[in-house]
Amino acid sequence: MIAILDYEAGNLTSVERAVRHLGFACSVTRELSEVARAERVIFPGVGAAGKAMEVLRALSLDRALTQAVASGKPVLGICLGCQVILSRSEENAATCLGLLPGRVVRFPEPLAEGGERLKVPHMGWNRLTLRRPHPVLAGLAPDHEFYFVHSYYPVPTSEDTVLATTRHGIEFASVVASGPLVACQFHPEKSGEPGLKLLANFCRWDGRW
Repeated sequence: MIAILDYEAGNLTSVERAVRHLGFACSVTRELSEVARAERVIFPGVGAAGKAMEVLRALSLDRALTQAVASGKPVLGICLGCQVILSRSEENAATCLGLLPGRVVRFPEPLAEGGERLKVPHMGWNRLTLRRPHPVLAGLAPDHEFYFVHSYYPVPTSEDTVLATTRHGIEFASVVASGPLVACQFHPEKSGEPGLKLLANFCRWDGRW
């Protein structure tokens, strides 16, 4: 069973639908006992870092995530779930989970590429530059595109935790990992076949790499 964390941060139905489409059993939950029993955890989210952390702490899901990672259980963070795994976010000056050392920063403005003004939030399809192999990224190609919606991005302390980057005016970390924890800044559940490939890889991954 895969637990999809419900912490009032939206985006749950599409993740659940994608996982079930792939043939894996899952449950949208905020029950600590169910998270503890799950073989894997998906930590999706949209919204603001400060509110997310407030709800995670109120539900004790912050501790559940920490325990899951410490036990070696595979955990996948998506979008906001890729940000609040770090130590601190510029958004709401939020103290975050600290599962991965680093910070979350906002895209600088004005932002431009080749003389063209770019919008913030970064919204739409973009590619990954793969930096390191990882089982969750197996089978993805350089021309695969993924769907992004975000104004902030992760800056891990160690470059060794960056699996892939993406360019939107600047190069930023779009997939990060440490131990059984892997997280993507984009939405795999909204990214067509490449996104489903990533989700399927995660749903089969044993947390080792």
